[in-house]
Formats: sequence, structure tokens, C-alpha cells
Amino acid sequence: MNGNATDSSADYRIAHIALDEETIIWRNADIEQERRVAIYDLIEENSFKPVRSAERGANGPYRLSLSVQDGRLLLEIRDDDEQLLEALLLGLARFRRPIREYFAICDSYYQAIRKATPSEIETIDMARRGIHDQAAELLLERLQGKVETDFPTARRLFTLICVLHIKG
Repeated sequence: MNGNATDSSADYRIAHIALDEETIIWRNADIEQERRVAIYDLIEENSFKPVRSAERGANGPYRLSLSVQDGRLLLEIRDDDEQLLEALLLGLARFRRPIREYFAICDSYYQAIRKATPSEIETIDMARRGIHDQAAELLLERLQGKVETDFPTARRLFTLICVLHIKG
């Protein structure tokens, strides 16, 4: 974040996050657990500064809603009073492959947990983390100039983007 005087009184973070329930069809208990953990971890620790809103004096904390509309990710950023501060639309075309790869490796991981050796599980988990990290970097790139955030926050947001793409 920038070191100006207003930053000291600002609370650039997400205090609440909601996923469009119309979009989500639960796939299994593993995915539901991923969603719960990502939301919990995100709320516990994140860095989130919507650039235009902050420039207008909306210093957070923020309420974030995520949904998919017409093949694009919609991020609705609101203040504590539920007033819409801004809505961002991100094209998801560049995320299709990382999402597909992430689902595939997660399926392998969940199957491995049940029957593989510890070294096999570790190998799959390393691949899973690698895909997740690359997708978080892509999200950071797509948010550039719109939202200032950190890598762990982008990583957790990517998990939630994946949850929105589950079709049962």
C-alpha cells in the first residue's frame, strides 16, 4: 500500500464475503470444506484495496460478493452499510484452463488421501499448490490497477472462483 496519511486510518481488507448461491451446486464434501476454509482464512487475514473506491475515500473494511455472469467474474464491493462502492467484471477466459487443471488435480488429491502412500500424496499436493499459485499470479495480474491485494488473498479468492464453477 502507499504510505500516505489516509492509509493509517484505512482498513483495506475484506470483512465479509458472499458467493452467489444461484451459481453453486455442491459437488462433494471435499469441495465444501475447501470453500469453508478459503472463506475463513480470507476473512481472518487479507489485504484488499479497491483502487477507485479508496481514491473516493471508501477505506474499508469491505463486503465482497462474487458471482459469474455471462462468463465473467463479477466482484461487487460494498461498504459496511451494504452500499455498492463499485462492481468489477473480469473476463474468465484466461482462467478456464487453470480452473480445469485445479479441479483435476484436486480430484486426484482427494482420491490419493484415501488410498495413496504419503509420498504420492505429497507429490500430488505439490502439483496442486503449483497450479494454485500460478492461478493466483494470474488473478493478481487481472486485478492490477483495479484492486491492490497480496498473494495469499489472491490465492484464496482463486479457490472461491473455482467453487463458483462447480456444476455438480
